Amino acid sequence: MVLRKYNGMQNDVPQTFSSMLDRFFNESVNSRGFSGFTPHVDACETENGYEIEVALPGIHKEDIAIDFQEGKLTISGERRFEKKEEGRRYQMLETQYGTFSRSFYLPDNVNPDKISAQLQDGMLMVSVPKDEHKTMKRQIKIAGGEEGRQTVKQKRVAASENGN
Repeated sequence: MVLRKYNGMQNDVPQTFSSMLDRFFNESVNSRGFSGFTPHVDACETENGYEIEVALPGIHKEDIAIDFQEGKLTISGERRFEKKEEGRRYQMLETQYGTFSRSFYLPDNVNPDKISAQLQDGMLMVSVPKDEHKTMKRQIKIAGGEEGRQTVKQKRVAASENGN
């Protein structure tokens, strides 16, 4: 008879390193379940604005909301699990379901009135144009020398004539 110390964890400890890895990956994949859905996003800046592409396969446009407030663009929605047939037992379910929300802070040079979105083939494309007046390059003339002194003198004379 062999005596072994019992601490209550023998059933939970894998016997080999390989079985430990299998258990780790199976539990991490299966524990996702219906906890939430995080869509993949690609975002880029162009000369005229910003483009955000969100992968939303199987989601209808009625289930998506896009809001812009105080410089923050938020894309939210829900991917619902729809049973297609009764009597079907899933052996594996890796597709993520549930609500999602992704937010992006945009610079002050965007034009919120012209933000547009299009859903096609499971890809949501959001176009955020830059405000042309805020991004236009302007040359500022610098007053100085004799010209600048005359302008200052003219302002002083005008102020003294007004009683200031």
